[in-house]
Amino acid sequence: MGLALHCIANVGSREMAEAFAGEIPKILVAGDTMDSVKQSAALCLLRLYRTSPDLVPMGDWTSRVVHLLNDQHLGVVTAATSLITTLAQKNPEEFKTSVSLAVSRLSRIVTSASTDLQDYTYYFVPAPWLSVKLLRLLQCYPPPDPAVRGRLTECLETILNKAQEPPKSKKVQHSNAKNAVLFEAISLIIHHDSEPNLLVRACNQLGQFLQHRETNLRYLALESMCTLASSEFSHEAVKTHIETVTNALKTERDVSVRQRAVDLLYAMCDRSNAQQIVAEMLSYLETADYSIREEIVLKVAILAEKYAVDYTWYVDTILNLIRIAGDYVSEEVWYRVIQIVINRDDVQGYAAKTVFEALQAPACHENLVKVGGYILGEFGNLIAGDPRSSPLIQFNLLHSKFHLCSVPTRALLLSTYIKFVNLFPEVKTTIQDVLRSDSQLKNADVELQQRAVEYLRLSTVASTDILATVLEEMPPFPERESSILAKLKKKKGPSTVTDLEEAKRERSADINGGPEPAPASASATSTPSPSADLLGLGAAPPAPVGPPPSSGGLLVDVFSDSPSAVAPLAPGSEDNFARFVCKNNGVLFENQLLQIGLKSEFRQNLGRMFIFYGNKTSTQFLSFTPTLICSDDLRANLSLQTKPVDPTVDGGAQVQQVVNIECVSDFTEAPVLNIQFRYGGTFQNVSVKLPITLNKFFQPTEMASQDFFQRWKQLSNPQQEVQNIFKAKHPMDTEITKAKIIGFGSALLEEVDPNPANFVGAGIIHTKTTQIGCLLRLEPNLQAQMYRLTLRTSKETVSQRLCELLSEQF
Repeated sequence: MGLALHCIANVGSREMAEAFAGEIPKILVAGDTMDSVKQSAALCLLRLYRTSPDLVPMGDWTSRVVHLLNDQHLGVVTAATSLITTLAQKNPEEFKTSVSLAVSRLSRIVTSASTDLQDYTYYFVPAPWLSVKLLRLLQCYPPPDPAVRGRLTECLETILNKAQEPPKSKKVQHSNAKNAVLFEAISLIIHHDSEPNLLVRACNQLGQFLQHRETNLRYLALESMCTLASSEFSHEAVKTHIETVTNALKTERDVSVRQRAVDLLYAMCDRSNAQQIVAEMLSYLETADYSIREEIVLKVAILAEKYAVDYTWYVDTILNLIRIAGDYVSEEVWYRVIQIVINRDDVQGYAAKTVFEALQAPACHENLVKVGGYILGEFGNLIAGDPRSSPLIQFNLLHSKFHLCSVPTRALLLSTYIKFVNLFPEVKTTIQDVLRSDSQLKNADVELQQRAVEYLRLSTVASTDILATVLEEMPPFPERESSILAKLKKKKGPSTVTDLEEAKRERSADINGGPEPAPASASATSTPSPSADLLGLGAAPPAPVGPPPSSGGLLVDVFSDSPSAVAPLAPGSEDNFARFVCKNNGVLFENQLLQIGLKSEFRQNLGRMFIFYGNKTSTQFLSFTPTLICSDDLRANLSLQTKPVDPTVDGGAQVQQVVNIECVSDFTEAPVLNIQFRYGGTFQNVSVKLPITLNKFFQPTEMASQDFFQRWKQLSNPQQEVQNIFKAKHPMDTEITKAKIIGFGSALLEEVDPNPANFVGAGIIHTKTTQIGCLLRLEPNLQAQMYRLTLRTSKETVSQRLCELLSEQF
């Protein structure tokens, strides 16, 4: 029996689960099963449940399996605890009786002497594996009833007390086993988050490990303290260790431990110590490992914003960030500065003065030029009264950086210059000269050229009133979740310490003292391309504010960043699709970021399409993923095979994707091409219809007049003919009409119809299963500007589809 259970568990396939999932629970709870077999049965059932949870039937055995926690044999209890923990995570209600049994079992282990459980004592620690598993099982549930809670609190206190005792052995296995139980107990204390006394004790216990010589212990202590920092009961206790943690940041050899120290500083930060922690993080940033710099930058930016009582300190901090680690300052961070400065009148003059001074450094990071350009363009007038920062000096300072910058930054600076024309009429001619220069008006980059041309015209044609209206100050941004906070959450993944801490801080309303609203933000979802928002000077334009809470979540996903949703078809997709019915090559879609070109060839029932994706910007596309989406009907009739493309598309580059096509049977729908990628930190999602239509599988057939009319008469059943009379959408030009019929795929038969004004065509649609002969006749009526199109084929659905497609062309 044991051998059979081991075999089933090791193979662990779905077939095994189908065959045995009903039998094994019976063996497990039967009264006469031997202990070793029970142990094997519990682990075998666990393996099958992990493989195929849907095949393991819950039944009356579930209540009996819980009682295995009382078994005499500790091996059975250990195996049963693993099984119950996994089952309880999915079905907590069915197994909640396990809580009291787990607590009483844990209590007996913890209070036993190391000699009591002879076979299960490991280096003087009684049953450490079972203790850890029982503590994990209890983490599936909230704090238990008061009676059981008292006993559990005693257990946890005993574990904390034992951790303080002098070690009974100097071997590493002893301390490993003891610490494994201790850390799991601390996890449970944090999970329950309800016993202030235990939380503070756990914090002090971890504080002792912060200076332990064992690197792993220091790491684990920092990680657990991050979670403790988010509890209102232990937050103050964690803050007492600030010196030790900042010291760890400076002296720690292991980068992963340093990263945990950064996490802990972030978690323990509040208004009382924000300036100290931000200063420590900034000084560490100068020597920090490249792998964690971006995360530190995000955290500093969030803390500076969240706990800024004085926004001048916030502006100084972010400019310092850009100075120290400019390459790691993502767009979200500098957008955020702009949003806050625009939303707070009291800091605008200071921000203008500070960026003006920062720009005077001989070497400025490009992000600083962006911030400087934007803020001076909006608020340069606030410092223009000082002769040291007169309008001309401001302009010359910005323009001295112009030739060193990338295209998006130059575009932003051109927008600043036109704002200067409005703010300072005295520098208008100087700026017009710059805009008029060949390097702008004849620039190779279309974005810069367009801005230069349009701004130059605007400055010469518009009256001062119109200029003032077009170029007025940016309005305040609407209140939304901070885009940098969203970025950090995305970086760290869901349900991390950050999220926990955010949720709890939100509850205790400690953001900037509560009543004052946190600075607003624009959603990162609508970060523009360089050309999207001329007067927005490159900052994220405010996205429409989400729905009120009562809207039942209908609009919740509109601004989601989740790559799971497929975008609706792009505007104009249908028109482009119709253009490709009679041609195989051309541009299928284009916006300011992306161009999609097609080149296709078809022969009988097979085809090959080359799709070209062109990146029109100077910034890389990341996580570039094109996907073909077909309905079930379409998938049955049209077989598509795509070659994968490289997930990174460099600025200005083009990548090619090959699609092999096979027409299995006639079809009416078209596949949808969905492209998802990241551009400058923003998720982009585009869908277009791919022009694979039934007429692409036409083989033209030449016929004499007699053969044509003979075949025409044979296809005389009512369901074989489809006729459509419609108004002409385009000029009725004979040559264009001929080209379209040939492009549609059929042969154009000259001198077949008795009326020379009519057009006649013939061809065969090839599919994998059949060949369908098609005859068509198009009769134009020039006086009425109407057409009559008649199609006869041996299959009704083919006649219908071809008639629909061809009618759209004239």
